[in-house]
Amino acid sequence: MTLYYRDDTVQVTSEAIQAGGQTVRLADVTYVWHARGATTLAVRGRVLGRGVLVLLLSLPPLVALVCVVSLAWSAQDRGNWKLALVILAGCAVGALALTPFLELPLSWLDRSYERGNRVHELWVQHHGREVMLVRTPDALRFGQIYRAVQRAVEHQGEHR
Repeated sequence: MTLYYRDDTVQVTSEAIQAGGQTVRLADVTYVWHARGATTLAVRGRVLGRGVLVLLLSLPPLVALVCVVSLAWSAQDRGNWKLALVILAGCAVGALALTPFLELPLSWLDRSYERGNRVHELWVQHHGREVMLVRTPDALRFGQIYRAVQRAVEHQGEHR
């Protein structure tokens, strides 16, 4: 028996698919497909959180740009470029010093995109019935499960 995928709730082997408390023998599966499920509150929250995070990451550079333009405009009017350049240099050094702290929010944003923005469902035709085996809003996990099922079905087809 070959193990293609396993997590806390799903196991795909060369013999069967176990998911959600049910076991489906691969020999009895005639067709496998995936579909989009209804959007859940968790998915909507993830998309909203992603938007808020993008807004929060975008605001400081935009505010800095407005400040730089304002500083340059006032320095031009007063002819005091030395003070403006010192302030700009200090801000640039400060921005570079704070750059490593962007790692955490950017990793959150990355993970949000990996997980996707919709609900995915894995369906099989088993003994003439359509059975939903997996329903998850995690696109990365769903892709791993679906590919494991494809490999298991292909392997089953080669040995029939």
